[in-house]
This record gives sequence, C-alpha cells and structure tokens, in this order.
Amino acid sequence: MSYSNLIETHELARLQKESAADQQPVVIDCRFDLANTDTGEQSWMQSHLPNASYAHLDRDLASEVTSVTGRHPLPDVEELVNRLEAWGISNDSQVVVYDDMSGAFAVRLWWMLRWLGHTKVAVLNGGWQKWIAEQRPLENTAPQTEPGHFKATTDNLQWLDKQSVAEGLEKHAITLVDARTAERFDGITEPIDRIAGHVPGAINHPFQNNLDEAGCFLPADALREQYNRLLGDSAAESVVHMCGSGVTSIHNMLAMEIAGMHGSKLYVGSWSEWIRDM
Repeated sequence: MSYSNLIETHELARLQKESAADQQPVVIDCRFDLANTDTGEQSWMQSHLPNASYAHLDRDLASEVTSVTGRHPLPDVEELVNRLEAWGISNDSQVVVYDDMSGAFAVRLWWMLRWLGHTKVAVLNGGWQKWIAEQRPLENTAPQTEPGHFKATTDNLQWLDKQSVAEGLEKHAITLVDARTAERFDGITEPIDRIAGHVPGAINHPFQNNLDEAGCFLPADALREQYNRLLGDSAAESVVHMCGSGVTSIHNMLAMEIAGMHGSKLYVGSWSEWIRDM
C-alpha cells in the first residue's frame, strides 16, 4: 500500500517496523521557524523520528531570492534532485514528511515531489506533536542512508507565475485563495512582508481552518463541505493557492486533495512576489 496525501502515525510506525531494509519509507523532517531559521535544524539534531533526514526550507526547498521573486522561489530542478537522492529518495520510494506546525511547512516538500512527478509522498497527520504524545520512538543521530536514484518528470502546469495569475484574475478564469490569517489578508498586520493587504480579487481561507483542535486534518467530508462553501461554483481546476511565499498555501491544496477536489494549482511567488513592484 502506498500513501499519497496523508499518513497516520500508527501507519508510519507499522511501515518502519514491518518493511524490509531496502523498502523503508524515507522520512524527512521539515520543522522550521520563519523568525529563527536555525531552530528547525537544531530541533532535528536534538531529536527526530527514526531515520529522518532534515530539509531546510530556505536552503533545500527554495532558491536564492532575487529582486523579482518572492521569499521562497522554486529551486533548480537538478539541484533539487541531487538533494532528494542524498536523502535516499528514488522513484519508487514512499516518502513521509512532517513538521511541528500541523503540516504547514512539510506541505512544501509534499508539493515539490508531486511537481517532479512523485506521488508516493504523504504528510504525517498530526506531525511531531502527535508522534511525541503517543510516545513513539525517537533518534538523535543522522541517518545512514544509501543515495537514491531519482528521475524527475517535471509538471510546470501545477504552478503559476505572477503574470499568469494577473491574467487569470482579469479574465475571471481563476479563483485565487489566500491561506494567510485574516489579519494579514485584511492588511491589519504584516509581520513579514513590507506591504500589508491582499491581491485584488482573492478570497481568504486561513490554512488553520483545515485542522481540528488536535492539529490534525479534518475528515474528508468536512473539508469537502468547507471548500464547496468557500468556492461555490468554481471548479477545483480553476483554484490557485497563495500565501506569503508559496508554502502554507499548499496546506489548502492538500486539504482539497484529501476532500477529493483535485487539480488546483500553486502561485509560487505569492504575496511577497506580488508586491515587488509596489
């Protein structure tokens, strides 16, 4: 059995216990803090899930910021493939990604693997907190991984650039969904980017709405009802997700996938790119 959206903690524990050595899931720790970018890796060094490698959002899952990009541009495909292989990922690998923010950062790697044609990737539901609460095994040493062999099949139809988003909005061809908090969307506060507010025509759906009180994703039927109410008659394929820099927006995309609403896309540059010329 393979997992492509979510995997529960007990399912990962079973896979790690029962899978042969050469068929172990590849686990990637994506913990991160935008305010202190060293915190996630330091936490990984102290303790992590068994055999988990670490993916740094800025260093591993994004490229260098330029004068025209958002805060987390997509990395070069060849460089990304090299990182995936260093983590032990091959085309047949079951990949599991987790963080300590209910998937808010792990979803970035989930999407990037799908962008490269790899669908056997799942976010650990409940993440680090649920694993800890259930007193499951932990390690504090870097895994000894055999390099993987990964061939990318890049699908650039999964994301839009700024011009495509602007044209789509002008033609009423897309529904732009912003995953930031209501306070940031409404321009009341902006702790990261230099300008507050939102893209004209966007609608707001904070990614936290996808979660229950324990920090796990809501059931598929509840998510489906929520997004049907949000989107109205808009087709899933017309939905484009954004946030501040193309990270937490993917949480909404994953929620739609769980709900069976397939085909939405990502505005990678998001708000931090949109305001570059302002």
